[in-house]
Amino acid sequence: MDCHRPVLPRATAAEGAHIHAIAQSASEARRLDDAGRVAPSLFAYAHFLETELRLEEAIDVLTTMLVVVGSRLSPSDAVAARLRFARVQRKLNRFDEAEAAYVEAGELARRAGDRYSELLSRIGRANTLVGRGNPGEARRQLEGVLADARNAGEQDAEARAEHGIAVALSHGGQPDLAAQHYWRAYELYDEEDSKVRALSDVGVMLLTLGDSIGAEQALSEVIRRGPPPEAASNAMIELMHCASFRRDHVGFARWRERCEQRLPDMPPNIRTDFYLKQGIGQARFGRYRRATELMKQALEIAGAAGLHEFEFRIERILAGLEGCEQAREPQLATEPVIHTAELRVVSDSLALLSRGSG
Repeated sequence: MDCHRPVLPRATAAEGAHIHAIAQSASEARRLDDAGRVAPSLFAYAHFLETELRLEEAIDVLTTMLVVVGSRLSPSDAVAARLRFARVQRKLNRFDEAEAAYVEAGELARRAGDRYSELLSRIGRANTLVGRGNPGEARRQLEGVLADARNAGEQDAEARAEHGIAVALSHGGQPDLAAQHYWRAYELYDEEDSKVRALSDVGVMLLTLGDSIGAEQALSEVIRRGPPPEAASNAMIELMHCASFRRDHVGFARWRERCEQRLPDMPPNIRTDFYLKQGIGQARFGRYRRATELMKQALEIAGAAGLHEFEFRIERILAGLEGCEQAREPQLATEPVIHTAELRVVSDSLALLSRGSG
């Protein structure tokens, strides 16, 4: 063993393995005159890029696969590729492109008799409506998908519909109901990354309701599970937000530093959220000038990326900061407001989960 051999970072080594696999499959595809041979390695590489938040590169790989290999893909692979393409476009806030790809995937799934993928297409189109600012219609459509998924016995599609309903409720200003649906999605999911994503969303909703203890339990569990980069970044930002909510200077600084280390890999929506919540934290600590600077930075990022919902929220908070000696985040309560039996079930379940992993 060569003790002087450098150790590659995990992401670099993993990417190298993907590129090597693509090269091997391309060589085999040429030898057998079968372009379809390269599809699995391209799809795996696109998935890797998406989980690493390199979304533009993921789109390039998926486009290459659809253009070069598209006619050789099996019906199931053709549907999966278009669903993935649509999802990444939606993450980039390119809603027209996302919706078109979801529609195409749904039609291909219908022709192939793929009920599950057809449900996923409907869920994706409804989620796109949330991004376009119509959470009410998104919720209505998702409730229809939820009923169909239950009737078909498609538990994963049921979980995804529950998750989408929660997102729509959150965007519609109903965090108490959203938290319940996020928790239901967490319970239904089998796949670990999806469970982690739902659990992170539970934490966000509980903090919105003023339950910082429940929120920290959920978000700390997310970090403990070693999630993908996007989920980890979101959880760290929210833990920073929890610390400022409790006026914990040390905790706020610790989580801010961990977030800053991840900034180069954050897509615009997560980077905007980081600067916004850092600004809210600085305002909570009475540093209004610094808070204003950070929120203006968040506003600039949001404007460049076309994140209009973020823009409206930031502008509203900035207006409240101007000339004020005391700033408050308008959508946060200062005391827990959990009153319903359903929310208490969520909070109690999180406490048990936290003790079980401690």
